Amino acid sequence: MSSSDLGETLRVTDFLAAARDADTGAVTASVFSSTTAPAPIGLLLDVDGPVASPVTRTVRPEIIDALIALAGAGWPVIFNTGRSDEFIRAEVLKPMLAAGIPAGMTFHAICEKGATWFSFTSEGATEVHVDETLALPQEFGDEVRRLVEEQFADHMFFDETKRAMVSIEQRVDVGNQDYLDRQGPFDAAVLDIMRHFDMGVCRLAHHLPDSDDSVDYRVDPTIISTDIESVRVGKDLGAERALRLIDGDIPHTWRTVGDSRTDYAMADYLHEHGYSVAHVDVRPADGVPEKPYPVLIEGELTNDDAGAAFLLRCAETAVSRA
Repeated sequence: MSSSDLGETLRVTDFLAAARDADTGAVTASVFSSTTAPAPIGLLLDVDGPVASPVTRTVRPEIIDALIALAGAGWPVIFNTGRSDEFIRAEVLKPMLAAGIPAGMTFHAICEKGATWFSFTSEGATEVHVDETLALPQEFGDEVRRLVEEQFADHMFFDETKRAMVSIEQRVDVGNQDYLDRQGPFDAAVLDIMRHFDMGVCRLAHHLPDSDDSVDYRVDPTIISTDIESVRVGKDLGAERALRLIDGDIPHTWRTVGDSRTDYAMADYLHEHGYSVAHVDVRPADGVPEKPYPVLIEGELTNDDAGAAFLLRCAETAVSRA
């Protein structure tokens, strides 16, 4: 489905009925039923976009409050992000602790698209687990850092907090279009470095195998960053790890929330493994793919405006009917 077709295909549906209508792929608005009491629903959340503003890179207080309320109502709340554990601690955990995480409540964070993960409670964060088999060579990371410092530092910075991926990000004092104008040349320079290191790589539809005709790495451009990563990481790997982290019963019904096409992999994984799922797309104008499960939107709202509307509605309903 193209973005130009989106306005002609929207229909409003009962939010909870989406779970019962998992064989449809309709794009819908996320409206709750006024009569059906919801069972706990699992939340698998991308961070940039639906939770953290892509402009300020911070999380608004009402989203923090909604996440705590949902966890208090028994909904598993799991972050599934390309961000580092340090970013989650600074921009999610810290404001949650300030707002007051009740004792006995646990949140999980899958970071770097499944390469690292940890949990946190009112007492703080657990140890960060790192899948070292997914880490990029340090020498390659050093070359990318040098590239940024010498040629691109006026538009982007090297993310020193990543443990497995290599990432650069738009500077907050730079306009997004100015950054995007420089992202293409940066990505091209990265591909040259990867050829030098004989690292088989893909970027979107472009494939450059290594000397063994293998492609083990991916260059993934987003609206505010470029991630260089193992092809084995992804939001589907994050979803797999998320299910393993849940103590007790795993909900049958899930909502995944994201702002990019790669975020659909969360819902794809859950659907393929027999869970009832609907995906909330907070930037549908980028194009909504055909899916065997419902896709929900928040009207004309996007990014964390849409994320806040969705999460606040979930929290209000979950708490009132708990």
